[in-house]
Amino acid sequence: MKLAVIVGTVRENRVSAQVAKWVVNEAEALGDVEVELVDLIDYPMPFFDEPMSPRYNTDRHMNEVASKWTSKLAQADAYIFVTPEYNHSIPGVLKNALDYVTFELVKKPATVVSHGSVGGARAAMHLKEIISESHAVVIPTQVAITGSASERIDENGVLTDEEVTKPYGLKVVIKMALDDLKWYSDVLAAGRAKLADK
Repeated sequence: MKLAVIVGTVRENRVSAQVAKWVVNEAEALGDVEVELVDLIDYPMPFFDEPMSPRYNTDRHMNEVASKWTSKLAQADAYIFVTPEYNHSIPGVLKNALDYVTFELVKKPATVVSHGSVGGARAAMHLKEIISESHAVVIPTQVAITGSASERIDENGVLTDEEVTKPYGLKVVIKMALDDLKWYSDVLAAGRAKLADK
């Protein structure tokens, strides 16, 4: 499985970056997974201004940076979007990035790791709806980090000792999410291969 872990905010001193590093660390320990951290800070796209939905635009002239972003998404088999909650939703930069997407996520699994007020639940809810419109398969297992994420995960993406030993702590829930994502990725990859053979 080629897994893209996407940092969904570009703001200064963002906690999402260390949360994403933690997700990468845990995914690399899973085995049989090729993980890449994809940071929106490296893809400074303008506000989406194409004349129609990219899904229906047969004569699309995409912004160069946006083209690199969608090409990077297309290379992955599965996705984890790491997002904070801003004003009861996702950051505008993440919504804008997803507005450029066409076929890249189709029939591929995705999930959300959220943090912020109430574990970023409202951001996660919105994001799952947006991802589903890209025809990704949003898996039921997600991770919501309640309280202060920066006090539970350090700058290198390492959990505190207390988190590692909790019966239902972050170590447990991310493992569940990754296991499920891998299962869906394997099944959906086989399904996509059958479609390609037809």
